[in-house]
Amino acid sequence: MSKLDRDTLEMVLSTLQQYGERKLTPEFLIALDEKDQFPADVLADLYDPEQLGLHLLFFPEEHGGLGGGAYDIYRVSETLAGMDLGIATGVLATFLGTDPIVVGATPEQKAHWLRRIAEERLLVAYGATEPQAGSDLATLKTAATPVVEDGKTVGYRLTGRKQWISNGGVAGLYTILANAPGGPSWFIVEKGADGFTYGKQENKHGIRASNTAPLFLEDVYVTADRLVGGVEGKGLAQAQAVFGYTRLMVAAFGLGGGWAALKRAIAYSEERVQGGSLLADKQGFTHKLLIPNVVRLEAARAYIEWVAERLDAGEPDLATEGAIAKFLATESGNKAAEDAIQAHGGNGYVKEYMVEKIKRDVRITLIYEGTSEILEWTIARDRWQHHLKTRGAYYKDWAARLNAQAQKSPDCGLATAALAMQALTVVLERARIDRLTRHQHVLFRLGELITLAETAAIFSERVAKEPSTASPVKASAHKALARLHARDAALRVVTDGARWLMGAGQTDPQLLTSLAQDAVLRAQAGLIDDMTEVAHAIRTNHAVAERVAA
Repeated sequence: MSKLDRDTLEMVLSTLQQYGERKLTPEFLIALDEKDQFPADVLADLYDPEQLGLHLLFFPEEHGGLGGGAYDIYRVSETLAGMDLGIATGVLATFLGTDPIVVGATPEQKAHWLRRIAEERLLVAYGATEPQAGSDLATLKTAATPVVEDGKTVGYRLTGRKQWISNGGVAGLYTILANAPGGPSWFIVEKGADGFTYGKQENKHGIRASNTAPLFLEDVYVTADRLVGGVEGKGLAQAQAVFGYTRLMVAAFGLGGGWAALKRAIAYSEERVQGGSLLADKQGFTHKLLIPNVVRLEAARAYIEWVAERLDAGEPDLATEGAIAKFLATESGNKAAEDAIQAHGGNGYVKEYMVEKIKRDVRITLIYEGTSEILEWTIARDRWQHHLKTRGAYYKDWAARLNAQAQKSPDCGLATAALAMQALTVVLERARIDRLTRHQHVLFRLGELITLAETAAIFSERVAKEPSTASPVKASAHKALARLHARDAALRVVTDGARWLMGAGQTDPQLLTSLAQDAVLRAQAGLIDDMTEVAHAIRTNHAVAERVAA
């Protein structure tokens, strides 16, 4: 996938931010939320080539698009989410709905449908999820029955129901996953097709500016040229092929939503006086409610950028990396929003303050495009196979690379991240020897520990080379951020890893020694000083020019 040049990307981001400042004011967004209203005019503006043409970012240049890459999608998604996650979801839905065409369609189908979507500024919806299936696409019930004339399939009749479909009631075009005789397949259905209807908009907890509605297909006829790719049975592979991109996009939503809440908490801390001094001067406030969230969000950013660069380089099979990015970023964004409410005290609990809305909005990122639990399972299953195939060398070798890098960059958390990797190797091997992954919960917890260790490694490695230029935290504090995340990852792998191994019945009497518990505890030295350094950095460089209250 190609990338925009730096000037074009910065122009897109600047134009989007200017539009948000002008149109998407707190008053406007809170009113949309209260009315549960889909802002069709905003989406029309965002898709208008004279203003933004945002949907064109996702399309190849040969089909009328800008040819943006994964890195560009992440930056735009974070910016959109920082404005409003409901509106961002409407944009995501078009990207997601178009994906089966982008990755699986024939050249003729791509030329026709992508051109139409671009020129007609069509909203698109992705019709995969069903009431009883949730995230398990393999259990879908929607059927595609071939219509045969003179021995040739000329079309299909689609029958079934879809649930939780973003843009479901407002899209002009839908990609629908259905079971054909040859297996799950994607079909293109236009709004208004006979037998195709949608239900009432869901009354949601958050992202109320997005439209979410069920779809009903009753003997909906589509011609054979609406079968994406022209071959039955490719649907699940096509869906899997885009998870790296779509989960990266939702990861950026978690990042943007988390930072939107956190920036408000930082600004509030510099205005609110308690006990004769600002909240920003109190470690009991900053070191609990602000700094841990800054650390996790920026660790997630580093991993997102790492995955995006690999996608843009054409590397295949990054679904697991996309899952890790989404898991950490969305869990971190949700925690940041939760703590931002706490940081505002009673003010954070009332609707006049945007943090209350942001918290309700960001919560969905832990659910759509794969729940956190599905992601934990995906991560653990894949990396467990890596551990087995390499006979334990996968993370052991990574730890060795980190230790080698630490010789040149000793202040970036690399050696501590190596401790996390070494401990993770011990945890995985002990789980293998004692067959502990027969307990599903143990397997899921491994997914969490793997996420912590990998993101700590990548964060430290990238900070040692070059800090992210997209971060709102000044570059000089990134080494402290990486050290903090590495410490947390190592401690969690050792303590949580030992807990679940022992809880499941592990048999090694020297487990804690094998996990290098003492070394991990010694690595916590300097923790408070690093937290204080980050507290100073965000205070002097938070760059918030927003009103705290609507």
